[in-house]
Amino acid sequence: MGGSEEHEEGRNVKQAREIGAGQFIEDKLREFLLQLEKRRGADVITFFGPLLPPVDNVIRSSVEEIKKRKKTLLMILETDGGEVEVVQRIAETLRRHYKRVEFIVPNHAMSAGTVLVMSGDEIWMDYYAVLGPIDPQVRPRQGRASGAVPALGYLVQYERLLEKANTKNGLNTAEMAILLQFDPAELYRYEQARNLSIRLLKQWLVKYKFRNWKKTRTRSIPVTRKMRLDRAEQVAEKLNDIDRWHTHGRGISMQVLRKDLGLEISDFEKDKELSREIREYYTLLSDYLLKLGMEWVIHTREIFVPIGGR
Repeated sequence: MGGSEEHEEGRNVKQAREIGAGQFIEDKLREFLLQLEKRRGADVITFFGPLLPPVDNVIRSSVEEIKKRKKTLLMILETDGGEVEVVQRIAETLRRHYKRVEFIVPNHAMSAGTVLVMSGDEIWMDYYAVLGPIDPQVRPRQGRASGAVPALGYLVQYERLLEKANTKNGLNTAEMAILLQFDPAELYRYEQARNLSIRLLKQWLVKYKFRNWKKTRTRSIPVTRKMRLDRAEQVAEKLNDIDRWHTHGRGISMQVLRKDLGLEISDFEKDKELSREIREYYTLLSDYLLKLGMEWVIHTREIFVPIGGR
């Protein structure tokens, strides 16, 4: 056998081993996912990645492909955020097919991801997991900066410059130049994204998260619809307060969500078996995506689809 033929055979053997190892890992991931489904009595869908088009279409297709659907869906979510319009379509899709929706956040669900999580009947976290301030991302018009930008940060900076312009000292030359760079049409889009995020969060909290809130914890007072609306308003205001959190990427822990925002968050760490299964699944999936050089993934018992290169 010539050297080139030996090299080719060796490469084929290596590829076969890699394919075999990959299949073994994907089979193991499916096994973990089925364990979680059995433990929670729910279908499970996992999504890691940005909440940007066409993710809403991919999630819709993935949910529709689940056979013999149960009444409850459990979404394992990891995201840096995205567009609130995409979040709205995802939430409406999940509710189209499931009576009850729960979210597990093993690491982080930021910005628009936080809005999506608030559409759930139950939110599962542990001490390490975080949500983030409401700051949806908006893609600027063509010809300007590429990628998505945090809408709230732009609006806050613009409003601060306007406030200073109306003071005695006014704006200096550099600040005036910055103010002139803001595009009114884009600012309007950012305002709309912020307002939609707040409206959806309040609507979903009242409709789903707070619907079983019947009595207050301390005095056992019957909870009215107005009390649910007021609580949702408070949560939305606090999550939308950029001065409170300082940065777009600030993580908000389960403890802070409970104490400062008054949200009921389920701690999956209290169930040792559930915690073990979540962490084993999350660790294996994260390591496998890193090995594949992929950033995003959608996983159900029917499909495993890694997407996007690093």
